[in-house]
Amino acid sequence: MRRLNHPVPYVPQDDLRRTILQIYHDTAANGAHFGRDKTIHKIKQRYFWPSMYKDINNYIKSCITCAQYNPRRRKAPGKLRPIKPPEGVWQLVAMDFHGPINPTSRRGNKYIICLTDILSKFVVTKAVRDNTAQTAVKFLKDDVISKFGTPRYILTDNGTHFTSTVMNELVKQIGSTHLYSTPYHPQSNGQVERYNSTMDEKIAALSNIQKTDWDDQLPFVTFNYNTSIHSSTKQIPFEMMYGRAPILPFDYQGDNVTIQYDNEHVKKLNQFLTKLDEQAKINIKKNQERYKQRYDANRSDPSYNIGDLVLVKTLYTYSKFNIRYERPFRITEKLAPKTFIVQHIKKPTLHRQVTTDVLLPIFERIH
Repeated sequence: MRRLNHPVPYVPQDDLRRTILQIYHDTAANGAHFGRDKTIHKIKQRYFWPSMYKDINNYIKSCITCAQYNPRRRKAPGKLRPIKPPEGVWQLVAMDFHGPINPTSRRGNKYIICLTDILSKFVVTKAVRDNTAQTAVKFLKDDVISKFGTPRYILTDNGTHFTSTVMNELVKQIGSTHLYSTPYHPQSNGQVERYNSTMDEKIAALSNIQKTDWDDQLPFVTFNYNTSIHSSTKQIPFEMMYGRAPILPFDYQGDNVTIQYDNEHVKKLNQFLTKLDEQAKINIKKNQERYKQRYDANRSDPSYNIGDLVLVKTLYTYSKFNIRYERPFRITEKLAPKTFIVQHIKKPTLHRQVTTDVLLPIFERIH
């Protein structure tokens, strides 16, 4: 029974109910796109029909404007599917630009380009003036391939500096395979992201007051990162990369140098490196399991199908008044359990690669 202080009119027809819903949710004076409870309270004080609560809930749930602007109160949907550790060192590397960095260094550098080996966590970095494809190619040639050899797989985001013709030509020439992570989903390329956050703190601590010599400190921070035990692998990246313990500047090395020849050196070195690799993979998997358990807690795992209509999270929002989700897109291809290609309904030439954590389903409206 409705407990009201005064009788309210009964609304018999769907078109009238739809008009009431529009007035008390969509209009500036009566609704202003407030939520379910407030809208129910306003309408029930003035009207009644049997399915009123259900209809109001559906109307607000299917309101695209609300979905575009309202922040998510819950964790982003989609459970974590960690990348399997590669079989060996330099099998899979991840590369990214970091910046622009403020202030620009005295040498005019604004960015740091960073490459991380996924298994050993060994990092190669360089301070650069820009984040162009030409700079990325030069870094790969001069600072990676010529010093450490050619990686089997190179993982990057799909920014223009990594998808250009000049980059694709280099990857083809050296015989590597280029893998892409979606720009909406930095977890895919999280190795570089984690180093970047560590690097910022340490460089800032070592730099001068004006912070204009940050590029002078970058090699020291990178060296210390590579020669310190990593929390994920429980190994030292330098040792996994070179097969020997790092010698630090103040380490005592003894007065005498003894030169010996060991016929079994190569065999022993291979056994040692294999042991390091296997232990690193075990530790990475354990760490991934712990992180996945925390990440998946209270997180939904939605299912999408080809043909579904969705909203896509806006990649960059510069104001609280910017829309948080763009519309409308249709799922046209499923690349992986969490990765899809979507096509804009009104702009058919616009396609994006996205993951489930940046999607919102568009619900069918009853009225």
